[in-house]
Amino acid sequence: MLNGLIVFAALASVFLAALTGQMQALTDAIVSSARGAVDLAIGLIGLMAFFLGLMRVIEDAGALRHLARLVGPVMQRLFPGVPVHSPAMSAMILNIAANMLGLANAATPFGIKAMEELDKLNGERGTATNAMVLFLAINTSALAILPSGVVSMRASVGSEDAVGIFFPTWFASGCATIVGVTAAILLSRLTVYRRTEPTPAREISPSATGNADPDAAAGHDAPGEGETDDAPEALEPLPGRRWMGRLFWLALGVLLGRFVWQHRTDPPFELFGAVTSAWMLPMVVAVLVMYGWTRGVRVYDSLVTGARQGFEVAVRIIPYLVAILVVVGMFRASGGIDLITALVSPLTALIGLPAEALPMAILRPLTGSGAYAVMAEIMTAEGPDSVVGYMVSTFQGSTETTFYTLAVYYGAVGIRRTRHTVPACLLADTAGILGAVFIVNLMFG
Repeated sequence: MLNGLIVFAALASVFLAALTGQMQALTDAIVSSARGAVDLAIGLIGLMAFFLGLMRVIEDAGALRHLARLVGPVMQRLFPGVPVHSPAMSAMILNIAANMLGLANAATPFGIKAMEELDKLNGERGTATNAMVLFLAINTSALAILPSGVVSMRASVGSEDAVGIFFPTWFASGCATIVGVTAAILLSRLTVYRRTEPTPAREISPSATGNADPDAAAGHDAPGEGETDDAPEALEPLPGRRWMGRLFWLALGVLLGRFVWQHRTDPPFELFGAVTSAWMLPMVVAVLVMYGWTRGVRVYDSLVTGARQGFEVAVRIIPYLVAILVVVGMFRASGGIDLITALVSPLTALIGLPAEALPMAILRPLTGSGAYAVMAEIMTAEGPDSVVGYMVSTFQGSTETTFYTLAVYYGAVGIRRTRHTVPACLLADTAGILGAVFIVNLMFG
């Protein structure tokens, strides 16, 4: 399906640009989008390297196995084909948790690590498994607890109720998650997708491949017979370092209290936004580093090993980002977004989706930066505390940039045959948009 969408969008862009006299704008968009895709990938390198290094630290400390035991029962129901103690389980848990906390910078490297581990269980390189599709659908639904970035944006444009989008975001992203998970599971049972489901790496017959080693035939380092994964057992904290860690957290808690006290005169929503945006990510880094160090992990060595992997992954992503982002840029420059908006706005008005908010709803799955800019423009023009302002804020907090996420995650492991990923993710996006329209009109309309 993705192949068909790319072909349609590229050809439609050229036709529309020729029809409307926008060929120069289309030419500029092709060049700038290609350059921007590479710049984006290069910008990801440092982030990927650092957070995959942190992932290696907690993996060496055995945290992944411990984390899988805590949340394993729920995850195993969603991903029955993934061993409960597989590193993929723990990486998915970390990714989902980071997304829920609004830590997109940390979520992406964890998600790519999860995709790499899922690919080790894949018997057909280049084809998405059911577990991969479901994981992408969960990411697209963007279940959010702390949409701190949107809260900060609302505060910066003068909102008197910046955190007023919390409940609408919870509701809309919850709708998106339920629909995304359901769609991914039900679509996988359709005959057309069941026929293309890859055989798990462990089940490949040696005779079918002409290789006595099925794992080698699949090209993966899959666990051996009787093993569930290669994740180490959780290490016990060293007594001396445990006490030093407790002193560190006590001192950091005092400093956080001082920060809150210094900003006690700020409005509550501004104080909350300052704490979540400024403190959340550094605290995650501190937790992961401290966890490894107190258990005797050589943190620097593990960081370097993981960072090397992150660098290689970021480079592998570039062709996939270029392909998708250039076509999206072409479609936007040709006026395709404006045409769709004009065609569907009479229908969307019937369900309470104002024409002013429609461009944001259409752009959100296609381009994160474009949707963010449109959200800022709409809130500036209409007011952040208007119905339209609440609606576009909820769109941003409860949906994801689907095609960017697909390019990054699948590009990291070379997935080209996406099977039912696109329909499942777009259904999740649609549910998030409709949920946002319903709850915002109910609460603020």
